[in-house]
Amino acid sequence: MTAQTHSAQPVNHTPAAPVDPAAIQAARERAAAVPEGERLTMTEAARKHLERTFADDPGALGLRLGIKKSGCSGFAYVMDVAREVADDDLWFECEGMPIITDAQSLDAIRGAELDYVVEGLTRMLHVNNPNVEDSCGCGESFTVRETD
Repeated sequence: MTAQTHSAQPVNHTPAAPVDPAAIQAARERAAAVPEGERLTMTEAARKHLERTFADDPGALGLRLGIKKSGCSGFAYVMDVAREVADDDLWFECEGMPIITDAQSLDAIRGAELDYVVEGLTRMLHVNNPNVEDSCGCGESFTVRETD
């Protein structure tokens, strides 16, 4: 199994408008409808890292994890501070830390686990994605298995 790695750091600390609690609840309900084995999860190490990262950012709701078309293999992960909840978002509560993703990205990251990995001087968030079929040599992009 191949997984991708990226670092998530807050882009800025711009105060966000308050998020409608009904939008959060709807996103939680969409995530709860996903079969348990296909939900996004994270390790305790990832949770602790994100708690430290977002500690001084009152506008942070959690981590936004998605994908975009990129690189020589097709897709790349996108990680950022979640500051809002869109109509198609899913809110996965992971070890007390939300991972928020959009419905289209979920197709490629279904069942993925987020981990925080320390390798020598390198520290990074690492996505263990069971859907990755292949990745490019540089590790920046990946392809996913087609689902029927």
